Amino acid sequence: MLHTIFYEPRIPGNTGNAIRLSACTGTMLHLVEPLCFSMDDAKLRRAGLDYHDLAHVQVHPDFESALAAIPGNIWAFTGHANTFHTDVTYQDGDGLLYGPEPTGLPESAMAHPRVTGRVRIPMMPGVRSLNLANSAAIGLYAALQQLGFPGAV
Repeated sequence: MLHTIFYEPRIPGNTGNAIRLSACTGTMLHLVEPLCFSMDDAKLRRAGLDYHDLAHVQVHPDFESALAAIPGNIWAFTGHANTFHTDVTYQDGDGLLYGPEPTGLPESAMAHPRVTGRVRIPMMPGVRSLNLANSAAIGLYAALQQLGFPGAV
């Protein structure tokens, strides 16, 4: 199973979309506290539609506990990398790590010894970033494609 990690997410709609993504892909979503919203937030629930009961979501009190729950490599998605997300080899059990809106991952998270590498999603020059939920979907589907879309029909 692949893992998506949202480090201290701030926008409930993005997390709701990631919950729906988890349900649709059979992957695990890890949320690292502090969260800037309640898990009962109306925007989170609306974005996740009726997928909350179908998703695999764990909320962790800190980054260390989230990392401890992931057996594979950790790939940090950042605009501060030279390697494209499609240029690495993903394995079952890997984690795809994304930072909070609007700041991205802090250097301390990217420099953690458990982080295997930093990758970027290619974009046009002069733009800041993609939406967090969109980035998670792009990264996750690239990894799932490499693994042959396990369990999908």
